[in-house]
Amino acid sequence: MQGMDASAHAQSTRDLVWRLIIVGAAGGAFSALFGVGGGVVMVPLLIMLCGYGSRAATATSLAAIGVIALVGTATHGVLGNVDWLAAMLVGIPALLGVSLGVKVRMRLSQVTISRAFAILLVAAAVLLAVNP
Repeated sequence: MQGMDASAHAQSTRDLVWRLIIVGAAGGAFSALFGVGGGVVMVPLLIMLCGYGSRAATATSLAAIGVIALVGTATHGVLGNVDWLAAMLVGIPALLGVSLGVKVRMRLSQVTISRAFAILLVAAAVLLAVNP
């Protein structure tokens, strides 16, 4: 902690912990409401509120999504809301997609990833506004 005393470091750590908790709560809430939360909510918040780079934000979000997905799946499963066959038909190929996506992501700059993600969010917003 060069240039930072122990007290300031402890405060900075507490602030980061609270920001991470806020990111998680927002991601969980949006996940429950809209089926999105990880990439759409958590990644930008991890970047803006917590100072993460886009790669670290994406990877951290994916780890958090695993926890959210487990609880969400169990809850919706108990309520009878899950189409298990469709979930497998979507989920299994997604494993290949995520493996390929990580390899492509490692070849792109943080700026390129951030801009592509922004374009995706704007396109999704326009599509949702036009076809509610």
